[in-house]
Amino acid sequence: MNGLAMHLPILPVLLPLVAGIVLLALRNAPLALQRGLSLAATAALVPLAFALLAGAADGTQLVYKLGNWDAPFGIVLVADRLAAWMLMATALVALFALLHALRGSDTQGRHFHVLYQLQLFGLNGAFLTGDLFNLFVFFEILLLASYGLLLHGGGRLRVKAGLHFVVINLAGSTLFLFAVGTLYGVAGTLNMADLAVKLARTPPGNLALVETAGLLLFGVFALKAALLPLHLWLPAAYAHTSAPVAALFAIMTKVGAYSILRVTSLMFGADAGALANLLAGWLMPLALATLVAGMLGALASTALRQQIAYLTIASVGTLLAAFALGSVDGIAAGLYYLPHTTFATAALFLLAEPIARARGACADRFEPGPAMPGAAVLGGLFFVAAMAMAGLPPLSGFLGKFMLLRAALESPWLIWMWGAVLAAGLAGVIALARSGSLLFYRTQSSAEVLPVPRAADWLPAGALLLLLAGMVVWADPLARYATATAAQLLAPQAYIDAVLGARP
Repeated sequence: MNGLAMHLPILPVLLPLVAGIVLLALRNAPLALQRGLSLAATAALVPLAFALLAGAADGTQLVYKLGNWDAPFGIVLVADRLAAWMLMATALVALFALLHALRGSDTQGRHFHVLYQLQLFGLNGAFLTGDLFNLFVFFEILLLASYGLLLHGGGRLRVKAGLHFVVINLAGSTLFLFAVGTLYGVAGTLNMADLAVKLARTPPGNLALVETAGLLLFGVFALKAALLPLHLWLPAAYAHTSAPVAALFAIMTKVGAYSILRVTSLMFGADAGALANLLAGWLMPLALATLVAGMLGALASTALRQQIAYLTIASVGTLLAAFALGSVDGIAAGLYYLPHTTFATAALFLLAEPIARARGACADRFEPGPAMPGAAVLGGLFFVAAMAMAGLPPLSGFLGKFMLLRAALESPWLIWMWGAVLAAGLAGVIALARSGSLLFYRTQSSAEVLPVPRAADWLPAGALLLLLAGMVVWADPLARYATATAAQLLAPQAYIDAVLGARP
């Protein structure tokens, strides 16, 4: 690589950081200027993500050494297939969520665009970093930004949900530091590639310490992913924040899922000696339980945004169940399903706001309300999004679940996997059919004057649904990329060699 291509891996981190700093300096500038800068920086992440996706497509590990210090002594960013895949999903969701925010919700509080860029800085950094301590740093950055975004606009329910979110995640951050400190004390390094080498040679006397640290890491990542029983913070937080923030948060749980996949495949994979497959006995039962609990919550929900939050939890269970299979086909199914569920969840959150506004005092509660202006457009989009979320054909959710069920055929969890996924799919259809009926068909007369939805209210959600259609049209190349990514993850020596310079 030379010129700009050499610095490509750091640009998705550097761009939102610089944009956030510039926007903070221009906090008293006209709103139109702030919006333009924020939108330009966010839109620029899309071609950057696709450039990294193309650069990593042939299996190349793009390693960027900050300060030109060799690993494991310096900080490295690593753009492999998995990191590029996550950057692509993040960039697309962030762009359409921001377009929705520009309708006016970005004016409900201070520093929205600064916090938005810092959130993207933390997300992109978490996906690209090759170092556990810097993963902790990027986690804290994205969490600090998310605290501000969650509370943006104020309100009693928002503040209450934000307090729970802050306290629980601070506890997770403390456990993260304990795990990182223990691993550094045992191995003398926090570079993930170097840890993969050194943990495989852990002396018997240190095995208990490393296993404890590994399980602590799993607990922290499970908290970020909202895995049962650490999921209780999510429904209130996602249901009571603004629509664009909730849509961006659709990728937040995927940071935890990504971290679990990265750590289990690299540091505690099949080549980790006595520590091999450390999390294998925990991940599958917890993932299936999360899937079931999320769907039960969706069935019991009393409002649309609350239901979407529980559907987010259920999608995390499906995703981690795929990763827990530990096979190329299973991980590939999860990787194909990941952008699908992110786009579908974000689209539903963006649709929930104009639906609630068009129902007046009834908002998004599941109760008969006045006839909704623009019901044909909003109802049609809701129908497509509901089909996608429930995994019905011909949309990408059906393809992802089909890949998952096929991958489970050789697994000892076959019966449990098929039972949970199919039952949850049926529950999702029932829950969303009930929601649509109550929101769009069970109407009552009212003298309330309701606003007519504008195209700008639903276009970002419609664009996300078009991405789901694109995932069906280009299903074959996307599935092949996901399969190649899974194979790369299960053969981590190439990653280790790229980061450590192919040292013996």
